[in-house]
Amino acid sequence: MLKMISKIDDTSRVKILFGNWQETMIWSCLQGVMGDIYTDNTEYPASAMAVLGDFCFLAGEPKEELTLFLPKDFIIMVPQNHRWADIIEKCYGKHAKKVTRYAMKKEPDLFKEEKLQRAMVLPPEYSLKKIDEELFYLCREQEWSRDFVSQYVNYEMYQRLGIGIVALKDNEIVAGASSYSSYENGIEIEIDTKQEYRRRGLAYACGAGLILECRKRNLYPSWDAQNLWSVALAEKLGYHFDYEYCAYEILK
Repeated sequence: MLKMISKIDDTSRVKILFGNWQETMIWSCLQGVMGDIYTDNTEYPASAMAVLGDFCFLAGEPKEELTLFLPKDFIIMVPQNHRWADIIEKCYGKHAKKVTRYAMKKEPDLFKEEKLQRAMVLPPEYSLKKIDEELFYLCREQEWSRDFVSQYVNYEMYQRLGIGIVALKDNEIVAGASSYSSYENGIEIEIDTKQEYRRRGLAYACGAGLILECRKRNLYPSWDAQNLWSVALAEKLGYHFDYEYCAYEILK
């Protein structure tokens, strides 16, 4: 059965299956910017799975064979509806950890520049800098900062599609906000702080800087929150909560 699953190049054939799903990583795949889409039938698809980085989104008619087609050892599966969720639980059992994620509203004109500028003011021992080629490869060297750039195969791709801001102390990256992924006219934000530097306003400052840079380039900085801490930070920067949804962390 698994041999039936194929990558589809003509994504227009599966666009209808995803409907009006407001998820930028799906848009990235459908637009051919980054990521891949797999389907049960490339000519007459009834089911589809959009895969980008550690995430996949299951849409259309729920099917076990597509659910079991994992291109990675670890992935976060997001079901389109409860029928897909039931299939995921059936297929993976205890290997499927159900989690709650939080979608923020996509509101292009909600940000207040003066507030964001104030948020970027840090103690003198810290500095903010856009991710250049040197910082791109420095981000790759540590596990905690890798996802700032991990979906871009090289710096040339990041320079063309990505954007990011990091906080530095003694030439060390201690926090950052960057594009986890890119789509036409926007990015999906990845934000984090090195463990020992948390609760100092560094992620807030980096997030503010990234939003301002996106506004300069007419890019929308989409925010999807992994936890309530991320929701609080997003709201502090000017986002508004939209809804919560379930996902499954799958570890083979």
